[in-house]
Amino acid sequence: MGLHALPPAAVPADLCLETGQDPAWVLRASKLPGRVISRRSESEDAADPVFQLIEHGPAECFELIYSDGASFVVDSESRRVWGTFRSPLTEADLATYFLGPVLGFVLRRRHITSLHASTVELFGHAVALSGDAGFGKSTTAAALALRGVPVLSEDIAPMHEDAGNFHVFPGYPRVCLWPDSVHYLLGSPDALPLLTPVWEKRYLPLDGVRARFSSEPLPLGLIYLFAPRSGEAGAPQVEEMSPREALLTLVQNTYMNWLLDREQRAVEFDALSRLVQQVPVRRIIPHSDPGRIPALCELIQEDAARFLLQRKAMPCKARI
Repeated sequence: MGLHALPPAAVPADLCLETGQDPAWVLRASKLPGRVISRRSESEDAADPVFQLIEHGPAECFELIYSDGASFVVDSESRRVWGTFRSPLTEADLATYFLGPVLGFVLRRRHITSLHASTVELFGHAVALSGDAGFGKSTTAAALALRGVPVLSEDIAPMHEDAGNFHVFPGYPRVCLWPDSVHYLLGSPDALPLLTPVWEKRYLPLDGVRARFSSEPLPLGLIYLFAPRSGEAGAPQVEEMSPREALLTLVQNTYMNWLLDREQRAVEFDALSRLVQQVPVRRIIPHSDPGRIPALCELIQEDAARFLLQRKAMPCKARI
């Protein structure tokens, strides 16, 4: 499921997921008045939402409800999460939601900006592959992983800024893939295990067998913003981006940015403004032919080498 039980002697968890019978804190908080603060549907014409976010009391707890039967309650401090599901969902489905949008919500509540990106380790740095859903971030990360490149995070890249430097924290040891991507990479759509029994999506384990996981925070060295796929002969290719253009694009590619209010957007905009001055951002245009994925991986590795090895060789004063 991507989750492992802590041994009894382990240090207290920073975030605890509870399941089963409603705990007392959930029963108490859920009795408070609630208001819908976000409602999302498959389309504008759809009557029923696929997701609702409800706030109980003055931020006493938040309820995340999915139309397929999964629901979660997050406490006011974003330290405890209670989750439940109904048939035909399983614990694996609950874990999938928890590791994705629920964790993204928790990070938002903790004021941690996260790129909507898969992140790999190259030359001692985190290299983020960011862009809209369906642009090939996870497929490219998996392809790089199968070439021996460790993966740091998938879909959510939490960042921490310290003295003007940005670091990316690791996620969980797997890359989630649609069957067509599995087919492109491994020759068969069922070559990898199912993510859950009731969903067609599959995952590449980062267990050191086929692919590796990078488990420590890394300095963010480079960001590739994925553009739509192209059938042009020159693709895949990398293009320069000005800091202004990079900033305007990154603003649209932070995780769960639709939850931000005006003040939070301003704070995040300032952080991203500092980011694009510190970290190179480049546009990457993949080819629409999946057979060109190896060429895309080679392009990323070669381009990253030019930036990151040169930066590593620079004396500290020159960097400043």
